[in-house]
Amino acid sequence: MKLPFYIALRYLFSKKTHNAINLISIISVCGVIIASVALVCALSVLNGFNGLVASLFGAFDPELKITARYGKVFDPSEPEIAKALALPEIQKVAQVLQENALLKFKDRQTTATLKGVSDNFNQLNGIDSLLLDGNFLLEDQICNYINLGVGLSGTLGAGPGFASPIEVLIPKRNERINMANPAASLNSEYTHIASVYAVNQPFYDEAFALVPISMMRRLLDYTNEVSALEVKLTSPALIQRVKKELQARLGENYLVKDRHEQQEASFKMMQVEKWMTFLILTFILIIALFNVVSSLSMLILEKKEDVRTLRFMGADDKLISRIFLIEGWMIAGLGALFGVAIGIVLCLLQEHFGFISMGDSSGTFIIDAYPVALEWGDILFVLATVSSIGFLAAYYPVYYLGKKWLQ
Repeated sequence: MKLPFYIALRYLFSKKTHNAINLISIISVCGVIIASVALVCALSVLNGFNGLVASLFGAFDPELKITARYGKVFDPSEPEIAKALALPEIQKVAQVLQENALLKFKDRQTTATLKGVSDNFNQLNGIDSLLLDGNFLLEDQICNYINLGVGLSGTLGAGPGFASPIEVLIPKRNERINMANPAASLNSEYTHIASVYAVNQPFYDEAFALVPISMMRRLLDYTNEVSALEVKLTSPALIQRVKKELQARLGENYLVKDRHEQQEASFKMMQVEKWMTFLILTFILIIALFNVVSSLSMLILEKKEDVRTLRFMGADDKLISRIFLIEGWMIAGLGALFGVAIGIVLCLLQEHFGFISMGDSSGTFIIDAYPVALEWGDILFVLATVSSIGFLAAYYPVYYLGKKWLQ
């Protein structure tokens, strides 16, 4: 293997008789470099956006969420649940009861997703850091309070400090709607606005509100039921291990979801976008590697005399073919190594200095510069992809054209 490698290395860097061969070889390497840089940078930027979205959801979604596999609600006092929640890695558990409701404020009304939460809800996430106005509060001795998403606040034209309350209406459970008097079929409660928050996600900002779980139970005619239990762990590093343990203890009647599974549709869409981008750039890489075919074809023609000499010295077809195959692989490999190295440097510079901004106006977007996140799995995958396609690009001229020209 050493002899074909040394000869291929000499062919790669030595001056060719025809300058066109040198030029095509340089173009081949540059094409692979540019395609590799594009792959590394594109995947890293998409990883950055994925991490950004995860951080936004992470400020609101719990580390683990327990729901019923069948039905909308369950009793949290069941023995298997108490046993599961006794794990020492679990720091806090919040009860949640969620349902759609109609909100009315003066002459405005809209539907919203109402999430009733227990008093320790703000200890499980960073809700306080998301507040735009007011203070997070659920209830006191005087009244109940509602905490609105910024979009919902704008729709109702209401905010903290308003004297008028918001009326919350939910259809009575297990009752038919009386068409003659629809209002008689609704449970209603009045609540004042405590705060307005912004998660920068439409689902939470435009149609989501937080209220005390006791109020939700009165509206839905429940006593102790919940629609979910939200769990905070002693360390985020324990999420996957505790998730498996909880699922094993709870059995098939319950589901335990981490943050990615709670927003499965959003993260799946981002993964689809990532790998579609990868496929498009890989197609461009394939086109760039056609230059390898041209470069090797011309090199094979030029080195006919060298091949004849090698045959006189005892070289067989396998050794000669291996020389030119390694030559083509070197072109792809060098381009891949330089391209990945340049891509890593560009991503690190963007990560630390943010040279490429999201727009001219500061503060228009959630972040000022494009986010990047290097993942070594992606880097290895890019190297493997470029090397594999480079090998296939070199295979054709060596094993098909070579049979004709190297005899």
